[in-house]
Amino acid sequence: MSEYVPALCLHVLRQPWVLLVLGCTFCLLLASARSLLLPVLALTLLLALARHLLGYAWSTYIDRCLGDDLQDIAATYAENAGAQFWVAEADERVVGTVGLRPADGTDGEVVLKRMSVRKDYRGLGIATALGRTALAFARQRGYRAVVLNTLMLQHEARALYERLGFRQQRHYVLPTIYGRLANCTITTYRYDLSGTP
Repeated sequence: MSEYVPALCLHVLRQPWVLLVLGCTFCLLLASARSLLLPVLALTLLLALARHLLGYAWSTYIDRCLGDDLQDIAATYAENAGAQFWVAEADERVVGTVGLRPADGTDGEVVLKRMSVRKDYRGLGIATALGRTALAFARQRGYRAVVLNTLMLQHEARALYERLGFRQQRHYVLPTIYGRLANCTITTYRYDLSGTP
């Protein structure tokens, strides 16, 4: 998830309110200092500070997300009969992961979690194999549907889910202050298992 920080920074820089603040700051400093150097230095410092704060907010979000289930994989996945966690190994190391666990408050649905493949092993079909394995497990266990959430920045993941047959169900803004300020959109995907072979 850390690899998305540069893309997130660009996304935030494209937000109208951010462009307005930066433009107004530059113009005010230019008018008051009557020098180009001060506004350029001030904006550079402001952008560096914003990048640092955004990185901190993103790492806090990652820690919160990972703490939900990866703090104790055995308790979350292995000890729950309706859950499972898979890893893909290559060159004697873990290169991919995916997990399934029953959806909270919804009977007959499982949530696909932690679908991830190391950057240097992408494009080899590992994520597709992990996704199909998870779908086969859910089908075998008699679940009605598999659901998942993904960020708007995860273009490769979204394309993978759609190739696997997932359909977009809804979009919503990440329910945090940072999510609202950055306009981070989450897309919920659903794969209906009823009637599929």
